[in-house]
Amino acid sequence: MGNPGKNTYLDQVVAQQSALEDDLRARRSPSGTSVAVAAPAAAPTPAGAPPPRPRGALGKRAERIGAAPQQAGGAGPVEVWVTGYWRRRTVLVPPNAFVVHTRRGRKEPLHIGLGVSFRYNPSTDAYLVVPGAMQTILINAYCICRELQGVLVQGYVQWIIEDFATAYRKLDFSDAEEPMRLVNIQLREQAEAAIKDKVSTMGVRDVLSDKQPIIEELTARLREVAEGSADGDRGLGLRIVTVQIKEAVVSSGTLWENLQKPYRTEQNQLARLAELQAQEVISARETQAHRAAEERRIENERELAELRARHESARFDRETAERMRRTTREHDDERAVAELANQTALHALRLEREKHAEQVENLRLREELRRLELDAELALDEARQRSEHEGKMLALDRARRRVDNDNAQNEANVRAALVANLPEIVSKLPAPAELKTYQLGGDLSGLGALLAQFTALLESWSEPGKGEERAG
Repeated sequence: MGNPGKNTYLDQVVAQQSALEDDLRARRSPSGTSVAVAAPAAAPTPAGAPPPRPRGALGKRAERIGAAPQQAGGAGPVEVWVTGYWRRRTVLVPPNAFVVHTRRGRKEPLHIGLGVSFRYNPSTDAYLVVPGAMQTILINAYCICRELQGVLVQGYVQWIIEDFATAYRKLDFSDAEEPMRLVNIQLREQAEAAIKDKVSTMGVRDVLSDKQPIIEELTARLREVAEGSADGDRGLGLRIVTVQIKEAVVSSGTLWENLQKPYRTEQNQLARLAELQAQEVISARETQAHRAAEERRIENERELAELRARHESARFDRETAERMRRTTREHDDERAVAELANQTALHALRLEREKHAEQVENLRLREELRRLELDAELALDEARQRSEHEGKMLALDRARRRVDNDNAQNEANVRAALVANLPEIVSKLPAPAELKTYQLGGDLSGLGALLAQFTALLESWSEPGKGEERAG
């Protein structure tokens, strides 16, 4: 792999073996006791809890079991609260941590389980606290396949403690900082060994294309070790949750390229063929499109020529029709002008004749008017003379009638005239300054007769006809 004079794979195996030996060395507690409880001088305060305050002999302190493990997904530090003083102490275990509590002189543990708190005597008791969370182990297995080629297989295994009573007896949780570190390393080594055994029987293409056989083999081996077999072996008290292979990578870059070349060459061939086919299709389409464009151009030119011919014919027809119309119009105008001139001459002649006839009629009318005027003057003179004669006869008749009336006047007519003129006479009389009434005695029969005559006279004058008859 690379330099022919150097075995790189052997160097990797040796380096991994040295690192594994170093990791398998247990990290004991600084106090040297067998209890997996690290009691630092100043324990940190857990989140959300008030800091411990010493109260003379009754003090409180928290002891942290383990630190953050190196494996990804491992449990964090487990904080255990120890309360009380001297031999009367109480250990408070979180609910997500396993604990086993033993006492000197007793064969079986006093307390064992998940999240169990108990009273603790430092002189006779010991306890072990282990995280109960699920653990995740990352695997990077450098394998040799059937074709003697290096393959790196990456995966992960997740497990939890199922039977803590079995697990704490068979597994080493004595690391004060990371109780799960040695267990994870042991399981990781078993997983890598299982993967290498399975990959050694498979070809490179099988490893890269189908990882299910590796997962099945790894799951079967780990469950046989962790959970036990069907013959009654309880295993390590663990349960394998899941086993997954994430990736398989060929270590040799040249081999990886050679493996990819057939597919790449095939894909390049397909791409080139597709490109050539596309070019053929494009060329055929371009030729067809060019031919169609030429046909459209020729057709357009033919249609344009026909359209121009139709337009020229229509324009010639319009011009010919316009010339004929103008010629006809000019002839019609000349004929109309000649007719108008003839009509004007005839009208002038007619007017001249009418004027002459009118002059003759005027002369006749003037002669008739002169004759009528003479006749009117003669008739007027006769009428005037007859009127003067009639006026004179009427005046004579009136004078005669007046004379006759004067001759026929009697006392009654005089009285009537006096009565008729009485208002005018009264209006012209002067107004009296004073009115004096005198009562005269004696006979008034004569005054009554006078009033009766006056009344009869008024009635006779109220009827004009009768009065004229009387006057006649």
